[in-house]
Amino acid sequence: MELHVIERSANAFQQGLTERQILAVARRAFGPGTEVCCATELGGGMYNTTYRIDLAGREEPVVLRVAPEPGRQFHSEQELMRAEYASVPWLAPIADLMQRVLAADFTQAVIGQDWMIQPSFPAPPRRNCSAPTRRRHTGAFFRQMGEITASVHAVTGPWFGPLTGPGHARWSEAVVTSLRLIAEDVESCGLDAADLRKAADAAQSGAQVLDEVTVPRLLTGDLWTVNTMLSAAPVPTICGVLDMDRTWWGDPEADWTMRMARAKQDARTAFFDSYGRPVETEASRWRRHVYEVRHLGALRLERHRLGNAAGVDDSYRSVAGELAALI
Repeated sequence: MELHVIERSANAFQQGLTERQILAVARRAFGPGTEVCCATELGGGMYNTTYRIDLAGREEPVVLRVAPEPGRQFHSEQELMRAEYASVPWLAPIADLMQRVLAADFTQAVIGQDWMIQPSFPAPPRRNCSAPTRRRHTGAFFRQMGEITASVHAVTGPWFGPLTGPGHARWSEAVVTSLRLIAEDVESCGLDAADLRKAADAAQSGAQVLDEVTVPRLLTGDLWTVNTMLSAAPVPTICGVLDMDRTWWGDPEADWTMRMARAKQDARTAFFDSYGRPVETEASRWRRHVYEVRHLGALRLERHRLGNAAGVDDSYRSVAGELAALI
């Protein structure tokens, strides 16, 4: 087997597999006689470790995604791969854009970690589009992103919170629980989480405003430009979405996609041409401040994991601005 890995330090969050582990996974998925010709670790992702694997006798390569060891996962990010797997039937409205699952193993009996195998996407077609072409069709891209997001948000669920549970009867309970879990994770890293705990207390005090949201809707959790694949000319079109492992049930306004669609007044405003423009109220604006603190808390954790000290420091200033609007 040829094994091509990304060199990382021993204390890096993402850690690679050995040849023996990769072979064991392949044989678990495709049978005891399976042989691996080549395994190439892919960059780009910041959570799961991903490989493109060429198997003897199989024309197309497959993609192996391996979750972090259970002990390395934050409590607010527990079992994301299992959540993604559980979300597949709920994401039926965009099934044509998603990779199929060829095999998955959550027993942790083979390598002590969850893993999933999917077909390999072709080389990203976006690389075949010139920069002027991409700029000319940016509005169309964001309108399609709005359509995709609206179709996901139209799906309603049984409770608020994670797809795999625990579920909450009220939206406020899900939000406060999430904020407190993120605060605990931040503190477990030796960082100050007093600002996140203040936000959780403010959300608890404003439970009545949060609980104006009464219908749990499916949230993409992490869908934005980096998690899309584009088909080529004449008009670059989204032909695939990736890494839907942060889906949960809640208020569409709490979705990362909505946050990013509002982040700048540029071509992305076309998102709302297809998604629709939500009615602005004082209550909805207050709720968005709560949601932004949650996003910033999650970003603080990710930046710490990546060793981005400046980004961690910046998160405190950003949360302070949101708290001023909450308290």
